[in-house]
Amino acid sequence: MTKTLVKKKSSKKITITKGKFEGLMAVSDKNGVIRAAAMDQRGSLQKSIAKAKNVDPSEVTPQMMSEFKVAVSKVLTPHASAILLDPEFGLEAVKARNKKAGVLLAYEQTGYDHTLPGRVPTLVADYSVSRLIKDGADCVKILLYYTPEEDAKINDIKHAFVRRIGAECAHYDIPFFLEFVGYDPKGGDEKGPEYAKRKPIIVQKSMEEFSKPEYLVDVLKVEFPVNMQFVEGARSSKGGPVAYTRQEAIKHLQVSARVAKKPFIYLSAGVSDDEFREAIELATEARTPFSGVLCGRATWKEGIPVYASQGAKALETWLLDRGVKNITALNKVLDQGAKSWMDFYGGKSRIQIVK
Repeated sequence: MTKTLVKKKSSKKITITKGKFEGLMAVSDKNGVIRAAAMDQRGSLQKSIAKAKNVDPSEVTPQMMSEFKVAVSKVLTPHASAILLDPEFGLEAVKARNKKAGVLLAYEQTGYDHTLPGRVPTLVADYSVSRLIKDGADCVKILLYYTPEEDAKINDIKHAFVRRIGAECAHYDIPFFLEFVGYDPKGGDEKGPEYAKRKPIIVQKSMEEFSKPEYLVDVLKVEFPVNMQFVEGARSSKGGPVAYTRQEAIKHLQVSARVAKKPFIYLSAGVSDDEFREAIELATEARTPFSGVLCGRATWKEGIPVYASQGAKALETWLLDRGVKNITALNKVLDQGAKSWMDFYGGKSRIQIVK
């Protein structure tokens, strides 16, 4: 039996294995909405702390990385349904979390090999799904840099990579969250207006691809299909160039949602908390059936200079104020639009749990 969420054509029931169901419920709130904080950043966090301290990244020690993650986990998880962490620097943060919050653990190495074309991923060398489970994972997460614009041979490698992870997660009966982040294979400005115009189709085709049953993905962790900074009239646009009208942006959201055959959640992709909230407000207006968020830097990144100059205790103090306000404000937006992951399959009454 395939251990993933599957719609049976011959039955009104949706089958899901016990481990998959329990894992998804562990990272969801009581209503089945995923309100997860993300703290699995490694290379980017190390560089950001180093920049704030005006030192070389090599001077940012594993202990510093760990204590930053512990502070975020300790303060924010009382307000989250789960936290995403990494096995390299985040295991102390797993212990520090609120015990009602579930745990997602990242399986991929940070970044990608810049000496090879195509941003091909690699796994944390000394880890397996079984070891992630032993370290407390309720769900497994993989980040994949992916674009349908890439050379087909490179994407074939990535497709096989995802299928292998899906099979391993199915074997151990644990939910598989796939995060895919688009990019320009020609090295263009991925934050500019021209890429913004291509972004909706990149996100849409990626969602369509990894919804296929062969990948055994349980939840799609997706980029927002439009860049709010280029939506006409958006607060985040600040009067800059326009890539889409508001109605065009809503249409892009709706089209990407329609191609999804798996529950999906939005990622914050490093934007500000204000911009991410505005994006979720737009998704709510578009009535997309998203099942929550995995939000990281939008909530806590402004605390990096505080940590760099004053240390972990000062970071905790900042998080208790600004960080909690950020996540609380986001939760209020989610209350208006996010749907249970079970609703994607017609509700809990249509789900049949099997061994």
